[in-house]
Amino acid sequence: MTYALDDATIADLCAKALSEHTSTNRFVALALATHDPMADVARTVERMVFEESFGLGEAAMLAEYTPYEEQSYFFLILDRETGLPAGAARAIEGGGKTLDDAPDLIGHSLSVIVDMHGMHDGGKIWDYATLAVLPRYRADRNGLTVSGMLYRAFINAGHRWNVRHVVCMLDSAAFRNLDMLGVRFVPMAGSEPFEYLGSAANRALYIPFDEIARSMGDMAELLSQPEVPDANGRRRPGARRVTQRLASQVSSGDDLDPHIELPGFERRRRPRA
Repeated sequence: MTYALDDATIADLCAKALSEHTSTNRFVALALATHDPMADVARTVERMVFEESFGLGEAAMLAEYTPYEEQSYFFLILDRETGLPAGAARAIEGGGKTLDDAPDLIGHSLSVIVDMHGMHDGGKIWDYATLAVLPRYRADRNGLTVSGMLYRAFINAGHRWNVRHVVCMLDSAAFRNLDMLGVRFVPMAGSEPFEYLGSAANRALYIPFDEIARSMGDMAELLSQPEVPDANGRRRPGARRVTQRLASQVSSGDDLDPHIELPGFERRRRPRA
């Protein structure tokens, strides 16, 4: 396990992975188990983004996430044009880091948090622990595509594993992007934003798993209606169309699911001789 693969190793691993997946789309998403060799590519992307955004280098990532490696699943976006990764995310089964860290940060015990959000029903809990899009993809619409594929890969994997509850701690940028797409998180135990791991305005959040796609679908429907100008008479039809399309795709899987593979969630059978 490493958060610091060298460039040549990343390129070799990505080339091999892309050759094994037949989608001709520019971006391909992989959902990976923790011991998959490609999981180290995802870890390296996490470290690169977290180091640039929050000052969390390799030592910090090891300290923060090593206790959760055995419960982690990774979502990795590969770019066929570059042959390299574009973004990565991580889910931690059982509530992971969020349910360990949130109680002290928001001033409520774990039992209160669990009871308040109905997580005592025995349903599977996932912590949407990290979301990382590399800087070169954030300046245009490709960043939304990469994020959208990460969200949809998480949804597909969660359906496969019958997830019922999702908790997370999101910085302001990640929260803004998901809120724009219609994901209606509930502040955990009514908490306010707080400083956490280099983020000045982090939020502890909860949402029932099934509400993620449903709320995005509702947003897509809302944005498909005729636009009402704001108080200054302005419209933003271009941004509205982009958001509507992405919310629709992530909620339904249209145009995304054919390019998402779940090798970490499949029992592959050997072909018969």
